Amino acid sequence: MSLFLADEAATIEFAGKLHAALPEDTGGWTILLDGELGAGKSTLARALIRAYGHSGAIPSPTYTLVEPYQLPYVSIYHVDLYRVGAEEELRYLGWNEMDEGLRLVEWPDRAPQLAASADLRITLKYEQQGRHLDIEGISERGKRLASKLIS
Repeated sequence: MSLFLADEAATIEFAGKLHAALPEDTGGWTILLDGELGAGKSTLARALIRAYGHSGAIPSPTYTLVEPYQLPYVSIYHVDLYRVGAEEELRYLGWNEMDEGLRLVEWPDRAPQLAASADLRITLKYEQQGRHLDIEGISERGKRLASKLIS
């Protein structure tokens, strides 16, 4: 399932559609954000966090590895694994303590076992001036969500 995003505004619009398609209770959901450097993973994550109602700064988790957002109806964990060297390091990030929240994971290829328990993989690639977005439902609920986003 694929979409073309012409610009940053289209990426933000897609994040709004993703927010609207996600169930009210996103506890335990894991969305993998894949793509090369600068492809729009952080833009998509920031826009989704804003769609949930966060109005403050949304720093990149590149150095902190995890940026938590405790919002009235959801906890969101923006995770960046770019600097993670081994899958075992996830436990030091408090991965298990994030179970009740929505996990947005950039650079999931650094911990390949995450795909087995993830719900959705969104891959962004450069395409001319815009981006090509692929959506893959991994879990059953992720597959249902992916079909909603493309239809």
